[in-house]
Amino acid sequence: MKNNLQNDYQSVHRHLNNEIIPFWNKRAIDETYGGFMTNFDADGKALEMPEKYLNTQCRMIWWFSQLNEQNPSEANAGNARQGVDFLIKYLWDDQNEGWRWKVKRDGSPLDDGKVVYGQSFAIYALSDYYRLTGDKRGLEYAEKTFDLLQKYCADTYYGGYYENLESNWTPSADGFSGGDRKGLDTHMHLMEAFTSLYMASGKEFHKRKLIEIIQLISEKMVDHEAGSGMTQFDMAWNTIPSINIKRSWNAERDGETPADPTETTSYGHNTELVWLMVRALDAANKSKESYMPVFKLLLDNAVKYGVDFEKGGIYRDGLRKGGALVLEKEWWQHTEALVGFLEGYELFNDARYYEAFQTIWNFVDKNMINHEVGEWRRLLNRDGEVIDGNIGNEWKVAYHSGRSMLECDKRLQKLMKK
Repeated sequence: MKNNLQNDYQSVHRHLNNEIIPFWNKRAIDETYGGFMTNFDADGKALEMPEKYLNTQCRMIWWFSQLNEQNPSEANAGNARQGVDFLIKYLWDDQNEGWRWKVKRDGSPLDDGKVVYGQSFAIYALSDYYRLTGDKRGLEYAEKTFDLLQKYCADTYYGGYYENLESNWTPSADGFSGGDRKGLDTHMHLMEAFTSLYMASGKEFHKRKLIEIIQLISEKMVDHEAGSGMTQFDMAWNTIPSINIKRSWNAERDGETPADPTETTSYGHNTELVWLMVRALDAANKSKESYMPVFKLLLDNAVKYGVDFEKGGIYRDGLRKGGALVLEKEWWQHTEALVGFLEGYELFNDARYYEAFQTIWNFVDKNMINHEVGEWRRLLNRDGEVIDGNIGNEWKVAYHSGRSMLECDKRLQKLMKK
């Protein structure tokens, strides 16, 4: 086992430091308008970029803040800082407050909708930016955004948050804007954001809201019999068939086979939920004991139905009550499953979880990473053949692949020491 850990650590460490970090250091900064470039073809060449999205601009602020923790330097801090400059200047809505969903490349307004998924990434990125660079603007705007969510988005009757609102913070009304829905994805990322905010501020109110959303997700959003996350809900937390909601990745991606029927679960979200919830509980100094059965259910379901032990990798979607449904291999589910299974191995000392990690990592290393360029391809078929080889788009930046490698690097080092 020790040799496996060492070999896996070396390959992860090499990929992170020799490929991912240099790739984004070389290409990320928009030297013309500020902020970050996101769109790159299969060879790493910049593509036309008509739009800048709130979530991916924030993810790149987060990325360079993390690099500044790993390697404090004016280059890393400066890359994050110029991203914050662009964010505040162009994406902050001075009239209604909060963050616009997207702008044109030069910062001109394009969509002033208040998407809570995007607001969560502003809190997440700016909290960590403040904590890792010391720029007080980060905490100022993170707290401001949090307060706006409590004012306009918190559902004080049923719990949780309204997710899709228009520029003036009124819930979106048309059937595909999701104004009448709540989802696991958004609430999981709010938990992620509240974790970083509490770590940055130390305020008791932020801690209380963090614990509240941890409990909400565990109680309302996980099927405790099947061991899978449930995707979408009405306001009263009744599960409802999923739809592709406007201003979401599911509605904008193309090339894949859609999941049908709609009672599905994401193996990427389920494994991501495990490690993000552990992180949240640790930050809040709250015992993990009562949550361990939930973690095990989620991991066991993903091992049984999601991991492709024959071909490698992990499937995109499955039936909530068991059985893979969409067999394509998409980059982000792999990034999150790698961290989730390492978390599971550390929590439960169950060799199946490490085997799942290796099955996924070996597939990624062989098929998904474009080693000549340094980043991950977006989408493969079950056998590892390329469907979409582009390695950057309005949604795909360093956040998933880079964060996964940062987390795996740390976790494999820790496991070797044990």
